[in-house]
Amino acid sequence: MLTLLGFAMIGTFLVLIMMKKMSPIAALVLIPALFCVFAGKGAHLGDYVIDGVGKLAPTAAMLMFAIVYFGVMIDVGLFDPVVRGILRFCKADPMRVVVGTAVLAAVVSLDGDGSTTFMITVSAMYPLYKRLGLSLVVMTGVAATANGVMNTLPWGGPTARAATALKLDAADIFVPMIPALAVGLMCVLALAYVLGVRERRRVGTLALPGEDVHEDVHEDVLVAEPAGAPPVAVTLGAGAGASERAGTSAGETTAPTTPAPVPAPAAGEGDADGMQGLDPNRPTLRPRLYWFNAALTVALLTAMIMELLPIPVLFLLGAALALTVNFPHMPDQKARVAAHADNVLNVAGMVFAAAVFTGVLNGTGMVKHMADWLVGAIPDGMGPHMALVTGVLSLPLTYFMSNDGFYFGVLPVLAEAGAAHGVSSLEIARASLVGQALHMSSPLVPAVYVLVGMAKVEFGDHTRFTVKWAALTSLVVLAAGMVFGII
Repeated sequence: MLTLLGFAMIGTFLVLIMMKKMSPIAALVLIPALFCVFAGKGAHLGDYVIDGVGKLAPTAAMLMFAIVYFGVMIDVGLFDPVVRGILRFCKADPMRVVVGTAVLAAVVSLDGDGSTTFMITVSAMYPLYKRLGLSLVVMTGVAATANGVMNTLPWGGPTARAATALKLDAADIFVPMIPALAVGLMCVLALAYVLGVRERRRVGTLALPGEDVHEDVHEDVLVAEPAGAPPVAVTLGAGAGASERAGTSAGETTAPTTPAPVPAPAAGEGDADGMQGLDPNRPTLRPRLYWFNAALTVALLTAMIMELLPIPVLFLLGAALALTVNFPHMPDQKARVAAHADNVLNVAGMVFAAAVFTGVLNGTGMVKHMADWLVGAIPDGMGPHMALVTGVLSLPLTYFMSNDGFYFGVLPVLAEAGAAHGVSSLEIARASLVGQALHMSSPLVPAVYVLVGMAKVEFGDHTRFTVKWAALTSLVVLAAGMVFGII
C-alpha cells in the first residue's frame, strides 16, 4: 500500500508541475499532506514536517546567505570580466555560448557544491543569454547535467556516501570511474553542441563586426564594455528568429537595412526583467575592491572544499563581510539585501516546502517500501549482473529519493544481493554513481531550485526539458563503464 502511495505521490507531483497546474511550492506542500492522510498517518503530519524542516534548515540557511553573497559579487562587478571574456571567446555564437555554459559549469563544479556551481554559472551566463535571446531552459539543462557528472567527485557527496555505506575506500571507487565519467562529460559537451546549433538556427546566424555576414537583414545589439571603451556590436544575421524580429515572414525579400543600435541600459537601469547584465555604469560597481572581492571568493571556496567550517557558517560570514566592506553605509546594505530578497524568499521557500515532501516520504516509510519493492522485483537470473542492475536502478532511485536514502538505505541491499552472486562491492558502488547526472534535476535536490530561481525558469519547464538528456547522459556513463570493464 505504501509503495503504491509513494509512486502515486511522486507521479502526481511531477505531472502537476510539468503541466503547470500547481506551483512547485504549493505542490511540494499540499500533495504530500494529502497522501499522508491517505496513508492513514495524518495525525503524524506535523512530526514529519518538523523533522524534514530540521534536516533541511542548514541547507536553507546556506542558500539564503550564498544568494546574498553572490548577489553582492554580481552587483560590485566581480563577474563582469568573466562575462565579457566568454562573449569574446564565444564570438556571440549561440553554439559556443551553450558549450561555454557546459564547460563553465563543469569547471566550477570542482568545488563540490551544486548550489555554488549554479550561482556562479547563472551569474556569469544569464546576461549573455538574455542579450542574445537564447533559451534559458537550455542554460539550466546543460548546467545541471554537467554538474551532475562532476558531482561524482569524492568530495561531492555520492562517492563518499557509497564508500561509507559499503565500507570501501573512496579512491578505489572513483579513480577507476574516471574514464567512464570523462565519456559522460564528453556526452554533455556533445549535447551542448547540438543544442547550441539548434539555438543558432532559431535566433539566426551571429557574427562579430568585421566578419563576413551575407544575410539580408542585420540587427546590432550592444554589449556594454567598461566606461570609456567603445561598445562591441554583435551582428545577428537573418535566420528564422532574425526575420521575425525584423517583421518579415519567411520567403519575403528584404532590402539590406541597418537599424539604429540598441543602446545599453543607462546607469541603474536593467533589462525588462530587472537584470542589469553588463551595464558598466551601475552605481553598485566597486572597481577598487575587485581584487579584494576576488580573493574573498577564492578564500571562501577554498575553506568550503577544505571543510574548515560548516558551509552555512562560511556563507553567513562571507555575506556579512562582503556587505560591510563593499557597502559600509547602512542604507546601501539594506538596499542590496532588499534587491536580492526575491531570490532568497523563492529559494528558501522552495527548500522548506521540499522539507514537507521529504518528511512525508521518509516518515511514512514510503521510501523504504518503494526501494524494497524495486529490489525485490529483480529476477533471480539477473543476480550475476547486479552491477548493471544497480546502474539502471540508480537513475530512478536517485531521482525519486535523496542521496542519503539511496546510498545508505538501498545500496547495501543491492551490494548484498550482488555478493551472493559473486559481484564485488566495488563494482556495485561504481555503478551506483551513474545516475547522478539525472539526480541533479530531482525535485528533492535543493540546489536545483537555486538554478531555476536565479535563471527565472519554471521548474516544470526545466524538468520537462532536462530529464531526457540527463537520463541519456547517465546511460552513456553506464555503457562506458561496462565497455571499459569498470562496472
